[in-house]
Amino acid sequence: MKILVPVKRVVDHNVKVRVRPDGTGVELANLKMSINPFDEIAVEEALRLKEAGLAVEVVAVSVGTKASEDVLRKAMGMGADRAILVQLPEGSDAPEPLSVAKLLKSVVLSEGARLVIAGKQAIDDDMNATGQMLAALLGWGQGTFASAVAVDGDVATITREVDGGLQTVALPLPAVVTADLRLNEPRFTSLPNMMKAKKKPIEAVDAATLGVDLTPRLSVLETREPAARAAGEIVASVDELVAKLKAAGVI
Repeated sequence: MKILVPVKRVVDHNVKVRVRPDGTGVELANLKMSINPFDEIAVEEALRLKEAGLAVEVVAVSVGTKASEDVLRKAMGMGADRAILVQLPEGSDAPEPLSVAKLLKSVVLSEGARLVIAGKQAIDDDMNATGQMLAALLGWGQGTFASAVAVDGDVATITREVDGGLQTVALPLPAVVTADLRLNEPRFTSLPNMMKAKKKPIEAVDAATLGVDLTPRLSVLETREPAARAAGEIVASVDELVAKLKAAGVI
């Protein structure tokens, strides 16, 4: 079985992001970029399945400009066998989830992958949509928000985190799985492995050759900082607290 893992280049989760003065988006200049944390978890899970003898190859794929090669090398440094960059023109904005899903569909079919493990969402837009859209386009079953994955023959058993607790579903392969935070803890990537990954070739596929319309369907009207937290207030009694909450419309 071949496993394909989509990975995305995002602002590092330790960086405090600031909104541009004109409100057109967030400032990305000179910020540290890294692999999306949920995608890193997905890579780890794919590698564990391979180490258990349940997969023969793990292929990382990213949709973006040439700068996205760094997250692909991170995936190969962890242990991914190959990497594919669906390359966009320099200066391009990140495509919307539906466009990414259509591009990934082409790669999945050309690679003959039987399992796709993706992060449940990217921390830059929190869309939580690409995995579900990819499954729909492929006509495959999907197990989202996975906190446990087990593969036995042609069936993947997925434990999902839902509002009421945990749900377990059985999916016939091929299938799409999206990784939640508690699925695993990604391994440490050693410096020698990263140096080896830097020497590995990355297959580049021109996004324009895949026949996908990348025209945006959404327009960002405004981006603004969250409202500052109001100062606390000390009250003398529970009754006074309740009265103030009622006056504020909280209860």
